[in-house]
Amino acid sequence: MVVYLILFFSLGFFIVSFFSPLIHQELLFSCLFNKPSSSTYAPPSHPFIGCLISFYKNRHRLLDWYTNLLSSSPSQTILVHRLGARRTFVTANPANVEHILKTNFNNFPKGKPFTEILGDLLGCGIFNVDGELWSAQRKLASHEFSTKSLREFIVKTLQGEVENRLIPVLEDAMENEKVLDLQDILKRFAFDIVGKVSLGTDPFCLDLSKSLPPLFEAFDTASEICAMRGTAPVYLIWKLKRVFNVGSEKKLKEAVNLVHDSVLEIIQKKKNVLENDSERNCDEDLLSRMLSAGQSEEVTRDMVISFIMAGRDTTSATMTWLFWLLSENKALEKMIIDEVELITNNGERPLDFEALKQMVILKACLCESMRLYPPVAWDSKHAAADDVLPDGTRVRKGDRVTYIPYGMGRMEELWGKDCLEFKPDRWFNEPGSENIVLKSVSPYKYPVFQAGPRVCLGKEMAFIQMQYVVGTILRKFEIEPVCEKRPVFVPLLTAHMAGGLKVLVRRRAKW
Repeated sequence: MVVYLILFFSLGFFIVSFFSPLIHQELLFSCLFNKPSSSTYAPPSHPFIGCLISFYKNRHRLLDWYTNLLSSSPSQTILVHRLGARRTFVTANPANVEHILKTNFNNFPKGKPFTEILGDLLGCGIFNVDGELWSAQRKLASHEFSTKSLREFIVKTLQGEVENRLIPVLEDAMENEKVLDLQDILKRFAFDIVGKVSLGTDPFCLDLSKSLPPLFEAFDTASEICAMRGTAPVYLIWKLKRVFNVGSEKKLKEAVNLVHDSVLEIIQKKKNVLENDSERNCDEDLLSRMLSAGQSEEVTRDMVISFIMAGRDTTSATMTWLFWLLSENKALEKMIIDEVELITNNGERPLDFEALKQMVILKACLCESMRLYPPVAWDSKHAAADDVLPDGTRVRKGDRVTYIPYGMGRMEELWGKDCLEFKPDRWFNEPGSENIVLKSVSPYKYPVFQAGPRVCLGKEMAFIQMQYVVGTILRKFEIEPVCEKRPVFVPLLTAHMAGGLKVLVRRRAKW
């Protein structure tokens, strides 16, 4: 280990010493001959190290730091120079977001610098590739997500998981007056759902008598370390750690190997089932559908891992934040319960797909929760060629362009002076009207599910899951947080609440 550390720091010192004059010259050339537009603001920056000092000082509050800088910029766009990385433009401007995600989509792929961060885990999966490889996977996934049979399978899976596992866990906590980490419970629930829907296997995460499956913990470890790569003040450090297989990069390699091996084992077992029992109905889950379509094991593995990554934490994070927000807004909580009771005729009608579509108040609350606490706080692309954004910002080939849903949800210019308040009625066409209709909001103002050609295929399924779970829980239980401090938003690959949401569960009294 000592030898590795000596090599690590020696190589790091050599690279910095050798390339320092060249990087300084590059930044000097950039400042003199490639000035950004006058409307583009930037944090304090210095030759060679860029904004490393400011970045390091704000490393524990990067989102709020970016948001404050964006609010101060007339164009809601800022320029960031980072040591060892290409120039980064961060924007909260809807016109820029539309240009990046739709108008000039082909010029803003994810790019190698981004795909390298997630490549070890996601491989050639749909969320980590561009061009023809992405297009082919997108067509396949789009077809599967649009089928009525998959939608019915998801609702059936939801009903079984909620009634047979989630409700009993909450009832046990209620009867024994146990403090429960609701975020952890919802993460376990989401992993069970995504395991059944994506892989056709049952991880049994909500069985609290058993230890968590290694696959669950490996996903947690791998996603956290990949996120740390993306927010590292100096990219060179994690790349050197990967070369020498030390520290967090060693843990990442072990976690990724476990994820890949586990998923491949499931794929091989599923193939045997499909080959040996052709009359059995095994094509409900996504894995069976992809194998039936003739996809190779490696492509299937990477696609399934991407689906698991997308579905396991996004819905649980959104529901966690909503339960906390509703605990602070009892009037809104009552509106949701009244809506559920009305639609289900006081529980006589099941919460099926058609009933869930009618729950506009709950959907507005979910949209508002994600506006303030988006499950994916930022997303980046890389310019394939020189371009000019709608606000006049000049982007060079290779520049990173990041849009930030977290900051956009806190822009007074976009949402008004009450932008920091939880107000679901901002999603109604006519607030205060008895006939509530959700209004259409531009996805480029609210890019929580991305937009354009890469818009989230699972958006409708995500709302179905969240509405079913929240509606069912609120009808039966009161959720009472036990921590008085305001929770902290942590933006990893998918954001979560620091330390979880500790709650007591009570029986819901009839209004």
